[in-house]
Amino acid sequence: MNTPAAITATFISQPVVQPVATATPEAAIEADAAVAASLAELVEETQVPSALSNELECLAGAVYFEAKSETLAGQLAVGRVIVARANSGRFPSSYCGVVYQPSQFSFVRGHGMPAINRDSRAWQTAVRIARIADEGLWKSPVEGAMFFHAAHVSPRWGKTRMARVDSHIFYR
Repeated sequence: MNTPAAITATFISQPVVQPVATATPEAAIEADAAVAASLAELVEETQVPSALSNELECLAGAVYFEAKSETLAGQLAVGRVIVARANSGRFPSSYCGVVYQPSQFSFVRGHGMPAINRDSRAWQTAVRIARIADEGLWKSPVEGAMFFHAAHVSPRWGKTRMARVDSHIFYR
């Protein structure tokens, strides 16, 4: 009868080295958001890209024309409404679709925006706020709002009022 031969196993211990993932610009922004103590600090740390996608251009343009004279929180609130609408399934599914939807934004003329001074501090801030709103890096004081209007008008909507932020009133 054949008996199996004993097998001797030899284990060799060696360190395993795995490559570290390369940081992406998005990961860097998320890291900045995690350590930013305030919205102002996050805005200051957010980079303005050399070129904007059409969608980010529409979002930044809406923030610029609707809220450039407001606080950062007011600008973010406007931006987050546009993001919420685009993600809702009840409005066009793109930022440009939301912004250019007929009778939604008074600054829209035809299917375009007025000229923007792209070297202005207000535009640079609007772009930063648009990136923060798009990536959800800071919650708006009216997170979840789907509608807003200037405080000086009374549209008598049958909507649930959330809050006033600067010169806009926000609704669900």
